[in-house]
Amino acid sequence: MKILVAISSVPDTTSKINFTNDQKEFDTNGIQYIINPQDEYCLSKALYFQEKQGAEVTIVTVGDTTVEPVMRKALAIGANNAIRVNIRPTDSELVAKEIAAVAKEGAYDLVLLGKESIDYNGGLVPGLVAAELDYPFANAVTGLEVEGKTIQVVREIDNGKETISIELPAVLAGQEGFVPENQLKIPNIRGIMTAKNKPFTVVEPKFSENKVIIAEFEKPKTRSQVVYVDKNNLDELVRLLHEEAKVI
Repeated sequence: MKILVAISSVPDTTSKINFTNDQKEFDTNGIQYIINPQDEYCLSKALYFQEKQGAEVTIVTVGDTTVEPVMRKALAIGANNAIRVNIRPTDSELVAKEIAAVAKEGAYDLVLLGKESIDYNGGLVPGLVAAELDYPFANAVTGLEVEGKTIQVVREIDNGKETISIELPAVLAGQEGFVPENQLKIPNIRGIMTAKNKPFTVVEPKFSENKVIIAEFEKPKTRSQVVYVDKNNLDELVRLLHEEAKVI
């Protein structure tokens, strides 16, 4: 079985976020990048089938050279090879088309993506990839078993879970719970050393038009401090609700 895992390079959640170029570009100075957590669940699940069934695991990322350290980490964790599509995207549709093109060309049986990335939380790419490929798709996946050319998928739905049967090839969007936390793969010394010699292919994009142009980033406004009002000072409470909170 051939598995393609799409991963994103995202800022660590502990990073301090700033913007440059009139608030149009993300300031990368001092930022630590990590594998998008939901993609990491997918990678660990793919590596489970690599160990148990001899699956070949390829990672793909759509991005410029800045994403390569994160891709190398994925190779160190255990992926067999990597493909980087050499374009800096701002458009979910473009990302989906490029991933779908790689999946189609490589004739992968299973395409795994995180349900969403923690930087933009768009959640659009997995479904768009499935649409481009015309493959069956399941979202919010937390369980997967492979039986020949059929997979049993557990996915979250409103107020519960659902188990469905899907014929391969297919696209799945995984999330937290796809593998137990204690089974998430981490790189070891041997993995880091062997990653340097694993196939790493850079391909030029087949589609070049970003349809989304970033106009401006804006940080959330700082929350106001808590104001305490004496229970006997109702006039002050009314004034604050009227002038500050503007709710009356």
